[in-house]
Amino acid sequence: MSQPNPSPDPQTHAVVGMRAMELIVAGLLLAFGLTVAYASYQLGADWAEDGPKAGYFPFYIGLIIAVSSVVTLAQAWLNRTPKSGEAFVERGQLKLVMAVLLPAAAYVLVIQWFGIYAASAIYMAVFMVWLGKYAWWKAALLGIAVSVAVFLMFEVWFKVPLHKGTLYNPLALFGF
Repeated sequence: MSQPNPSPDPQTHAVVGMRAMELIVAGLLLAFGLTVAYASYQLGADWAEDGPKAGYFPFYIGLIIAVSSVVTLAQAWLNRTPKSGEAFVERGQLKLVMAVLLPAAAYVLVIQWFGIYAASAIYMAVFMVWLGKYAWWKAALLGIAVSVAVFLMFEVWFKVPLHKGTLYNPLALFGF
């Protein structure tokens, strides 16, 4: 008597197929190429008395991108690309990517509100605790130490001020 096949791991289920991603990316690149070509055409995509106008080269670059995208779109639509039946990303892989992408997007927002130094210290400490499994006090200490080192390097030594935050500037407590 044969054993029934074990249920497949739900982490290996395809979230998006390769063909779908080829169609999506080709469509986005087509829109981008057409936008570049149109804007360049409005700017002037022909020759003037003294040479090409400002939109000449960008127009043709946009046109090349658009034509290439149409070819890719047609190949994907007709299912004539290699690996078109495979998975683009599986559930487990997508979770790993999102574990980095979503906190990075939040980091960019926090930079706007609290500045690069405070946001970087928090971001680094959270990643150390969450993904690196470090003790919270070690992560906080290292996050603060790295932010202080970067602050000293840019603000004091190079005299290049970096963004301090629009909502609240924690460095205002120290006169910066």
